[in-house]
Amino acid sequence: MRISVTIFLTDETITPTRLARELEARGFAGLYLPEHTHIPVERVTPYPAGGELPREYGRTLDPFVALGQAAAVTESLGLGTGITLVAQHDPIDLAKQIATLDHLSGGRFTLGLGFGWNVEEADDHGVEWSTRRELVRDRMALMQALWADEPTAYEGEFGSVRASHAFPKPVQRRTLVGGAAGPKLFSHIVEYADGWLPIGGRGLSESLPVLRAAWSDAGRDPNALQVVPYAVFPNPGKLAHYADLGIEEVVVQLPPAGEGEVLKALDEYARYVGGDGGQV
Repeated sequence: MRISVTIFLTDETITPTRLARELEARGFAGLYLPEHTHIPVERVTPYPAGGELPREYGRTLDPFVALGQAAAVTESLGLGTGITLVAQHDPIDLAKQIATLDHLSGGRFTLGLGFGWNVEEADDHGVEWSTRRELVRDRMALMQALWADEPTAYEGEFGSVRASHAFPKPVQRRTLVGGAAGPKLFSHIVEYADGWLPIGGRGLSESLPVLRAAWSDAGRDPNALQVVPYAVFPNPGKLAHYADLGIEEVVVQLPPAGEGEVLKALDEYARYVGGDGGQV
């Protein structure tokens, strides 16, 4: 099983380059970074985990810039977002960012995407909350048109693009969708993604068969579905359970802390990493 990590990298934490070098040296498979452009002070939306919103949410580094630094100092470490808030991006610009990072890293990028939870943040980006899932679906289709081998036009409900020359092309084009289990989420995964990023990894014994059935019913290759439990606090029993479910990669949570605390956490997680770590 491949062990990757996620962390809220901020202006107060370990740097992307230092962390990336340590991860690759220790055999970890990948580094996934979250995204929040800003956190409005006057919030109505409650923090999903309950209580006060942690400090790091309003201080996150831009994931694409940070992952670009990580790519530059590593050779095999997987690079991913967990998650990109696609609704808050111009899809033409985002398609270029993704393709460039994947190209320059030699095909090491995974697009983890989601629909968001902070209504105020999305509203500042002009996102209509009730249609955000359809907006993300539309923007994914537009980006896939730009990534096509031949110039391909796209006309959608929320946006369009002319048939265009758009290089580089992503090498890997690996897309995982984050969110809670349910028919709406699973329909998105089946339609335009390669798999699921279940946050916390709870309830997979019940939900995974449902997703696999929807995947097969849509004519997708059963062996191609990727399920990657995300932001997990690991223990041997939990990882053994995931392995029994056929899961091949798990993303464990690091603290949003300085170098000393983060490296200590890596030392604790190192017992779960195989000799070759593997690549995302």
